[in-house]
Amino acid sequence: MTPIADILSGATAIKDGFRTAIPADWLQGRTTYGGLSSALALHAAQGIELDLPPLRSAQVSFIGPLSGDVSVTATKLRRGRNAAFIQADITSEAGLGYRATFVFMSDQPSRIELDGRLRSDRRPPAPDAKLYTGPDEFFTGNFNFLDLKEEAAGEAEWLRWARLRAPDGLDPMVHVLAVADALPPAAFKLLGKQPAPISSLTWIVNLLAPAPATTDGWWLLSAQSDYARNGCSSQAMTIWNADGQPIAQGMQSVAIFA
Repeated sequence: MTPIADILSGATAIKDGFRTAIPADWLQGRTTYGGLSSALALHAAQGIELDLPPLRSAQVSFIGPLSGDVSVTATKLRRGRNAAFIQADITSEAGLGYRATFVFMSDQPSRIELDGRLRSDRRPPAPDAKLYTGPDEFFTGNFNFLDLKEEAAGEAEWLRWARLRAPDGLDPMVHVLAVADALPPAAFKLLGKQPAPISSLTWIVNLLAPAPATTDGWWLLSAQSDYARNGCSSQAMTIWNADGQPIAQGMQSVAIFA
């Protein structure tokens, strides 16, 4: 298990970003776990501009495999009166593997308010709950999980409590992005006992809280797909904190090689 804070503290500064090494226990097949890539990219983006408002949205493309030594750089696209757009890239010896556009924006006075159906009444795992952790050689070894299988009975649906085993020293938004992609793609359930390669192509995350926080590190993650055809699946995603407050919503496009 390698804490993300250790990956960041071991980084070497370069122009517009930093260079670091991806530990083997953060790999997802032949590439870096998407939540870690996004956490590193956001960290670089936060360092490119002073006094950024809260993260509002991230638009991510998983372009190619990333492993070993990587360079994480950020570029300001535009900063206006209310919002800042910053692009972050991650490259390795194989070339460009990741690109994201992060949108930072302060809360605005508004007469519109709607959040009626997003809260969750599910309680986080009890102190004596039987948790599980993935294998040491896979990124899931950095998490604790508790599946809610009976509440996610859909043929392409996951519902799972997740927490980083070593969350200390992380910015709240970096923490959330590191956790938010920890579920398998929803379409993975459709493969049954005949697994096949699956790869996320794009990921859009909209943050719903300016300063996300939770209790005992627990986040409730949901992923559900209603469409999978011609080698592609579209899935909707949500993350809540331990009090049932919605923290982020997202969508992913997933390639299925089966």
